[in-house]
Amino acid sequence: MNIIPLLLKEMHEEAETTRKMLSRVPNDKYDWAPHPKSMTVRRLSTHIAELPGWVAMALTTSELDFAKMDYKPTEINDTTALLNVFERSYAEGYSRLEKASEPDLLPDWTLRNGEKIYSVRTKYEVIRMSFCQIVHHRAQLGVFLRLLDIPIPGSYGPSADEDFM
Repeated sequence: MNIIPLLLKEMHEEAETTRKMLSRVPNDKYDWAPHPKSMTVRRLSTHIAELPGWVAMALTTSELDFAKMDYKPTEINDTTALLNVFERSYAEGYSRLEKASEPDLLPDWTLRNGEKIYSVRTKYEVIRMSFCQIVHHRAQLGVFLRLLDIPIPGSYGPSADEDFM
C-alpha cells in the first residue's frame, strides 16, 4: 500500500473544511480572545493557516530547533489575507508531498528547543501530527466563533447551523 496518495487525499479533504472555517473569521474580531490564557483569533487562525506548511518542512528538514529560529507569524488583519496565507501554505505542503517518495517518509525528524528534545518521530508521523494539529486548532476556532455567535460550517457532516434535511 502506498501512503502518499492517502496523505494527499486527507490533506485535500481537510483543506476544504479548513477553508470554510477560516472564511468565517470576521475582520473586526482578530484581537478577540475568550479567556486571558487563550490565543487571540488572529494568533489561532494564523497558526491554522500556516500549519499545512509543516508538511513541506518535515520533508525538507531533519528538525525544528526553536532555539535557532527567529519565527515571526505572518501579520494577518483581515480574512482575505488569512485565506491567502492558508492557500500558500497548503500549496507548498501539498506540492512537496506530491513530489515525495515513500522512503522520504521514513527518516526521523526532531522537534527541539536547544538541548531539550520534545519529540523524535518519522517524517510520516510529523505529517500526520500536522494534520491532527490543524483539526485540533480548527475545533478551537469553532468554539471561538460559536462564542461570537458566528455560524459554524460542517466538518464531517452538517453542523447545527446548517440545514440537516
